[in-house]
Amino acid sequence: MDKDRIEGSAKQVKGSLKEAAGKLTGDAKLETEGRADKVEGKIQNAVGGAKDAVRDAVKKH
Repeated sequence: MDKDRIEGSAKQVKGSLKEAAGKLTGDAKLETEGRADKVEGKIQNAVGGAKDAVRDAVKKH
């Protein structure tokens, strides 16, 4: 598993927590930061998945 996938998943969790904290406290900025972190994590996770797919394809040949 690529390190980008691990880091991306961690960012998604962090983003979810920030978003929830923002909602609970009424802090719109924190909530928005949480959403941004989640999107960034999803992108990083996708990049890691692509790297894994390329690596697997190279190993098969």
